[in-house]
Amino acid sequence: MAKAYLIVEVDTHDHAAMADYRTKTPEAIARFGGKFMVRGGQTETLEGGWAPPRLVMIEFPSLAKAQEFYRSDYYAPLLKQRLAAGASKAILAEGVAE
Repeated sequence: MAKAYLIVEVDTHDHAAMADYRTKTPEAIARFGGKFMVRGGQTETLEGGWAPPRLVMIEFPSLAKAQEFYRSDYYAPLLKQRLAAGASKAILAEGVAE
């Protein structure tokens, strides 16, 4: 079974709300078998001019688990908080089969 990755680019406008969001997400992600692979940190643009202000990548055991997390009633209020705190772009990507 292939793992899946939730990749999010975030440009924060309300830093206090986003800081609160960041304290709550590890537990929510872990409930669905996910773990952070990238959570902010330094990036280097290599091609195409893409320079995300903040990049997050979360690994899930499967695409179904990633979808379940993102669409869950448990995550819904946190997602609403994140979207209100800044502008985001997010994708789900299925990894290679192991």
